[in-house]
Amino acid sequence: MADETLDGFLEALASAAPAPGGGAAAAVQVALGAALVSMVTNLTIGKPRYAEHEPVMLAARAEADRLRGEALALADADAVAFTAVTDAYRLPKETAEEKAARSAAIQRALVGAADVPLRTAAAAAEVVGLCQRILDGANVNVLSDVAVAAASARAALDSAAINVRVNLASMSDAATRDATAAELDKYLSSVTGADVVMRAVGDRIGS
Repeated sequence: MADETLDGFLEALASAAPAPGGGAAAAVQVALGAALVSMVTNLTIGKPRYAEHEPVMLAARAEADRLRGEALALADADAVAFTAVTDAYRLPKETAEEKAARSAAIQRALVGAADVPLRTAAAAAEVVGLCQRILDGANVNVLSDVAVAAASARAALDSAAINVRVNLASMSDAATRDATAAELDKYLSSVTGADVVMRAVGDRIGS
């Protein structure tokens, strides 16, 4: 993803190939939100009017830049994880031993396939947190971009959750399934934070 053009990614997404798919799209939504946070901080840092908020902006920018890189890596990882699942389903199943090996491989692959969107949700929650942190001190000329960043992260949370749950549905290990679902719920609590940011921006710009 780091070397991919936007048009190239969209062409791949639109193609008949099974990957990249929704998981990669969710990760890109995280990257977009993080990039917007960086933009807002860059347009706030160095402005005398916002000098008191500069330490917050500098820290937020560093975290947003990190998250953008992580999100792009997750987009790549999602394709790898999905391929592992499809490869596992293609394993032979003629004998009892083959069936057992195939079943075990599928379950291992499902754990990996659920982990990537789970990490995407975690990154999205972090982006929401950054939006909350920079909201009060952001350059008013780009306040709307804070809301768009929050909206992008919220979309990523919803999208990642779908991709986690579709893998959990086929997972046989109840302990792993329940632990993953509980961790996902923790990140999804940030949906409320994203909504608060969007409403606050709407109130301030009079929409």
